[in-house]
Amino acid sequence: MGGVISGDSPRHSSPASKLEKKMVEAMQQRALKGTSVKSFNSVIMKFPKIDESLRNCRTIFQQFDEDSNGEIDQLELKHCFQNLGIESTDEEIKDLFQACDIYEHMGMKFNEFIVFLCLVYLLNDPAVSEARKRMGLGSLEPTFETLVESFVFLDKNKDGYVSKSEMIQAINETIGGERSSGRIGMKRFEEMDWDKNGTVTFKEFLFAFTRWVGIDNEDDEDDDDEEE
Repeated sequence: MGGVISGDSPRHSSPASKLEKKMVEAMQQRALKGTSVKSFNSVIMKFPKIDESLRNCRTIFQQFDEDSNGEIDQLELKHCFQNLGIESTDEEIKDLFQACDIYEHMGMKFNEFIVFLCLVYLLNDPAVSEARKRMGLGSLEPTFETLVESFVFLDKNKDGYVSKSEMIQAINETIGGERSSGRIGMKRFEEMDWDKNGTVTFKEFLFAFTRWVGIDNEDDEDDDDEEE
């Protein structure tokens, strides 16, 4: 299921930011609906299908990468919001951009754009769904819903975060309490907990997920090709 997070060290997110509070509140509300996910293994089984679906975002990413430099800057992101029919203030767009530009490159790479789209899916009213469908995002919403449901499954106490003990519990449920389950759970948790504060937000989960299915590694390879 992929290796430990490597490469540049991600920026530590600021505690209790407005955007994080919105994510937590949205996930708490979503948790009230429950989840169809029964085990972490069932999520792993969906990796190939999720991987294929997320890679289909590449065309949409290229639409918004107006200067074709492989990254979406803040102005391009503002145009993205306008095209998706989402009303947001400049401050809200800036907060979301900074949250997704986790390596502080001042530009959203492809894996960061996937995280952005999924956060938009979680945070925004269904009224904008028609605009999303026009941009080709309609077919991606079942995948985003799977990611939301996976996080809800891991968040056993429904507080909007995943703790180390919750991750270990999920792994225990998957592999039947084998002696290695605690070690595996710890490894997966460390891959998700980028700011090392002992809890995982939905955003951190999404970034880890792009690693697990190989999306982020593809970006690294693209960078190497450009350097050659």
